[in-house]
Amino acid sequence: MSSPVSASLLSDLVEMAHGAGGRATGRLVEAIFFRHFDNEWLRAGNDGAVLPGLLPDERLVMTTDSHVVSPLFFPGGDIGCLAVHGTVNDISVMGARPLWLAAAFILEEGLPLTVLDRLVASMAAVARRANVPIVTGDTKVVERGKGDGVFIATTGVGALAAGVNLGGQRARVGDAILLSGTLGDHGMAILHARENLSGIDSAFSGDAIISDTAALHGLIAAVLASGAGVHVLRDPTRGGLAATLNEIAHQSGVGIQIEEAQIPVQPAVAAACEFLGFDPLHLANEGKLVVLCAPADAERVLATLTAHPLGGKAARIGIVTEDSRHFVRMTTRMGGQRMVDWRADDQLPRIC
Repeated sequence: MSSPVSASLLSDLVEMAHGAGGRATGRLVEAIFFRHFDNEWLRAGNDGAVLPGLLPDERLVMTTDSHVVSPLFFPGGDIGCLAVHGTVNDISVMGARPLWLAAAFILEEGLPLTVLDRLVASMAAVARRANVPIVTGDTKVVERGKGDGVFIATTGVGALAAGVNLGGQRARVGDAILLSGTLGDHGMAILHARENLSGIDSAFSGDAIISDTAALHGLIAAVLASGAGVHVLRDPTRGGLAATLNEIAHQSGVGIQIEEAQIPVQPAVAAACEFLGFDPLHLANEGKLVVLCAPADAERVLATLTAHPLGGKAARIGIVTEDSRHFVRMTTRMGGQRMVDWRADDQLPRIC
């Protein structure tokens, strides 16, 4: 467990970087939340907690998430569908079958009810498609100017089958690393909607970049049903692929080596990143899956991913290595090596 939080951290203020999913988030969680809430389920540090059920062979997975997206509507989705997808995915990457959701709304005085109705309808539609009902919730209202429209918190519960044990601490040296599709679509779609960048560069014209927000439980079920030796599943949301791989490396005490030339990025996203100075490795994704599996099963997993509508651009992007420093490294297209670290700041705040 981490040592007591330093006086300097307690005297500091919350910054946007604390919510970005990178190094600052990790330090905040360890220094305050892990220290005070310490228990075996929380300490595992995964996207959901694996809990004992009421029956001997029964296990449950529970997760919770909050959503503060700006703007509320963006190309390819909105804060409502994102809230459902994000929680369904956090349950699913633990290998569990999502069963039920709860949703809590913090509404700002003055929010048009037509906007709220549209968001709730969106949530209902994607929950029906995912076959994961929203069964309870809560609503609060804050004064005008203190809520930025609407914030949504969602909690989910899922059932975990006997023999399924996944988590960031289970990566093994030699594991193949696969990615289900292109990086950065969601983060760049949010930036497009937020800053109205159409006309600044051709990469932002029309609907070239839309969010990838999607429920991944069908794709994950297919991967697990393939019989492959899967050790870790993650959806690279806040902090992007870079943060996800660093989390896994530290949880498992390993290193990771990835290949830039193998990482799929849509041309429009790549062009926008180059124009704006962004790195797609750090951009958020809301419908992509990272799989770590036994090397002998990599081709089977890749075939399963590419056969699914959400995995058509899947690729094998790297390998787990032995490294006591737990570094994530990337071989560049030029053949050089560079470190892939957590960002210390927030490249693009309020994207999920």
